[in-house]
Amino acid sequence: MIVIPAIDLKEGRCVRLEQGLMDKDTVFNDDPAAQALEWQRQGAELLHIVDLDGAFAGEPRNRSAIEAILGAISIPAQLGGGIRDLATIEAYLALGLSRVIIGTAAQRNPDLVKEACSRFPGRIVVGIDAKNGMVAVQGWAEVTDCTAAELARRFEGFGVSAIIYTDISRDGMLQGPNLEATKELAEAVAIPVIASGGVSRLQDIKNLMAIEKSGVTGVITGKAVYTGAIKLAEAIALTKGEV
Repeated sequence: MIVIPAIDLKEGRCVRLEQGLMDKDTVFNDDPAAQALEWQRQGAELLHIVDLDGAFAGEPRNRSAIEAILGAISIPAQLGGGIRDLATIEAYLALGLSRVIIGTAAQRNPDLVKEACSRFPGRIVVGIDAKNGMVAVQGWAEVTDCTAAELARRFEGFGVSAIIYTDISRDGMLQGPNLEATKELAEAVAIPVIASGGVSRLQDIKNLMAIEKSGVTGVITGKAVYTGAIKLAEAIALTKGEV
């Protein structure tokens, strides 16, 4: 299992939201590139970036911060938020991103995912965000009548590299991940699942490691590593069996 630190961008700064609410943000660093470099220094092997403004606007909004991050690090990075078409995907990959994450557009236009996987093999990730088991889109502002498992099954055979599953009710709340829902989703599809939302302590990562055999291959952590509740280097060592 890989531990992936997150950088959520709002107006060019590193923030964390509570339950996806843009008015409940905490700024952790005014310099996203410096923060990204710090996560790399602590042993991160992959960086997770979210353009929060882009997620709500439906188009990229933090390009300069993203470029600065990519210019600072040598590890691969994946990005989501506001990615709605092939042109945006192509432009982001040209910047140097290793993978892009399709969220809202995946729910509304599964054919986009299929075409993107065909044109950019190995570089497309689908983000599925859920509230009470139901998929939420448009920066989590709109809850649909589709379950996470139903949506995930639509992408079987497309060549999706991974599914990032976020339980919105847990995100930024440090209450622990939704293990049951994450395990259920991972067992519903053959696509690797990355858990996100609620990770607050090393025990949460241990709990996720226990369901790795179900197809949970990674975990994204944000607020916990910013506050020091989890030491990133220690979490990485745990997953590698070094502690």
